[in-house]
Amino acid sequence: MAKIGLHRFDPESATPAQWAQFHRFRRLRLAQDFPADPILPDHEAETILHQQRPTYETQRLLAMRNGQIAGVLILTYRREESAGSEDYRNHVEVGGGVLLSERRQGVGKALLGGLADFMDHRNKTIATARVHLPEGHAYMATIGAKCNLRNVESRLPFDQIRWEELSQWAERPALSAPTLAWEVHAGRVPFAALRALMKPLSALLNEQPLGTLEGPSLRYELENFPAWYAEMDRRGGDHFLVLLRDGEKVAAVCDAYWDQRFPDRIQQELTAVVGPWRNQGLAKAVKARMLMLVRERHPEVKTAITNNANSNAPMLSINRQLGFSVHRETGTYQIGNDALRNYLAGRVSTSTGVRR
Repeated sequence: MAKIGLHRFDPESATPAQWAQFHRFRRLRLAQDFPADPILPDHEAETILHQQRPTYETQRLLAMRNGQIAGVLILTYRREESAGSEDYRNHVEVGGGVLLSERRQGVGKALLGGLADFMDHRNKTIATARVHLPEGHAYMATIGAKCNLRNVESRLPFDQIRWEELSQWAERPALSAPTLAWEVHAGRVPFAALRALMKPLSALLNEQPLGTLEGPSLRYELENFPAWYAEMDRRGGDHFLVLLRDGEKVAAVCDAYWDQRFPDRIQQELTAVVGPWRNQGLAKAVKARMLMLVRERHPEVKTAITNNANSNAPMLSINRQLGFSVHRETGTYQIGNDALRNYLAGRVSTSTGVRR
């Protein structure tokens, strides 16, 4: 069997032939792993890979056999010069995959060797990966990674929504406190408003069930929004943010985004309620108001997509009442570099060094 070599894929220096080979692999792998989801056109994927994010950077390692790409490892980590980077210094997010025809032939082990080398070089101690395929869960267990969070991705067909009932969730009779008031943004949220929301939304983000994940507190960061909004300006997109306020304070929130490239779907992100306001229907209200806003602004949307921890019983109950059904289950796994090296000892050939 031919040896496997790891090569770093650099979008800035890749030749047209290398891009063409990368895109062939990318389309095939995504079709295998996510057969129900649309795939970005090559030019759009290229644009994304060329982008520089203000707080994170990414490397891609290609596993090559006989001159062909067999697998890819995507490493995402905090920029050292970014604010708060010290909280992330030990962590790396891992993605990627191996073609079906190349599995069980040492490709995954070769990529893990590249991950261990990266972690040594960058002084990272914890790698985090998300998987949804049964074989992915089995592989994580094999290498000794721990599943520290389980999520479900749920989808809601818009033609099954009971819109009249939904509107009742968001009307004043359902919101008994007279101090509550709506704040609704569709398209873009003014940066002055965003700046004031970073702290309360970050607090709510960290109150959701996070299993036993190791890592820094989750956070909304204002510096990420200009680049995101500029990207939406380029390819078309909307950010929806629905708030219920008690005076100046946030009582409940729901946000979502729509992408012109995939106009038939909406991705719903955070839905959360501040502690004193829970169990009073506010989560239903903001979620309903957001869905009605999307329907009004983008009647072409046919599906809403959301993710929740499988231990988040209150939100899963609301989703079921809306008509969401589980599309797939995801596990977030973590492994330390010592455990990774222990697994790889005697299992990975010396041919896995990255060629610079």
